[in-house]
Amino acid sequence: MFYHMFYPLSSDYSIFNVFRYITFRSAYSGLTALALSLLLGGAAIRLLQKRQIHEKIRKEGPESHVAKSGTPTMGGLLIIATFLLATLLWSNLTNAYIWLIVFATLGFGGIGLYDDTLKLKTGDGLSARMKLLLQVVISLGIGIYLVYFDTAREGAATQLAVPFLKGLQPDLGVFYLVFIVFIIVGTSNAVNLTDGLDGLAIGPIIIALATYTGIVYVCGHSKFAEYLNIQYIKEASEVAVASSAVLGASLGFLWFNSYPAQVFMGDVGSLTLGGILGTLAVIAKHELLLILVGGIFVIEALSVIIQVAYFKYTRGKRFFKMAPLHHHFEKSGWEEPKVIVRFWIVAVVLAMISLSTLKLR
Repeated sequence: MFYHMFYPLSSDYSIFNVFRYITFRSAYSGLTALALSLLLGGAAIRLLQKRQIHEKIRKEGPESHVAKSGTPTMGGLLIIATFLLATLLWSNLTNAYIWLIVFATLGFGGIGLYDDTLKLKTGDGLSARMKLLLQVVISLGIGIYLVYFDTAREGAATQLAVPFLKGLQPDLGVFYLVFIVFIIVGTSNAVNLTDGLDGLAIGPIIIALATYTGIVYVCGHSKFAEYLNIQYIKEASEVAVASSAVLGASLGFLWFNSYPAQVFMGDVGSLTLGGILGTLAVIAKHELLLILVGGIFVIEALSVIIQVAYFKYTRGKRFFKMAPLHHHFEKSGWEEPKVIVRFWIVAVVLAMISLSTLKLR
């Protein structure tokens, strides 16, 4: 909105030329979302408490989590609201990628909201099959646009970039669409599985968002893309304004979600953030890099898969003391803050390695 209001005035008043720059608008979209989160967070928590929207702790979870029962949940609505407002204020609304991010947010947010609402009313959320089906539909819509309607990708729409190997860009054809769906749905669910401790999921999300904010910016900048030998995607840089807004909203949420948490994000937050992160990866055509950038989420998801498979194979034995992996460490005697901070450290290291691949090609 500000871009459309003030940039046209730059022909008469040079001071407004600053709205032309994506770096300027990205910085202030993030700061706007952060400020809104901090200003509205307390009121949002009180509203959730008033409406008795509380977390119900599973009996099979760690004993130390019983004290968390009654903590307000569905705080992801705060992230969504502040992110959307900041994005609409600071981005170029004629950019199709911005609306693709908004579509992903509303789609996955709607699934999470419905799931959380059912849990509050009946104790059980959406069935795994129905949740997966809805996620696939949203992701398929994103993939169809990028593969068949995005003119910026013509000639390379179905090619896959492989980290560390600049000469290897296999063309997946129609399977690339399936791959997009897998990436977005998988990331959404992996973030959801990671959201089990105070601040555990939002920390790596912030780190991953910061990484992909830089990646989408250079992908949409012709000179940077040429220098780094990565695919140039026209107008992708504008996505940095939106991803920065998600980053700011997530930082604001962390203020209230840090240990001991005053509010949980719920599925409406975790599914949405995972969906946004997956969408950023496919817009930038750096999908495989998400395995590194979001390594914490990958590890957490794999721990659940290993636990279930091993349990079935051995007819009752467990590979981990409890899954996802963060619960295994809790059961091993690690205090919750120690688990959280150490996972954050691993996320930072993985992000640094990921960024190095932009040049190591």
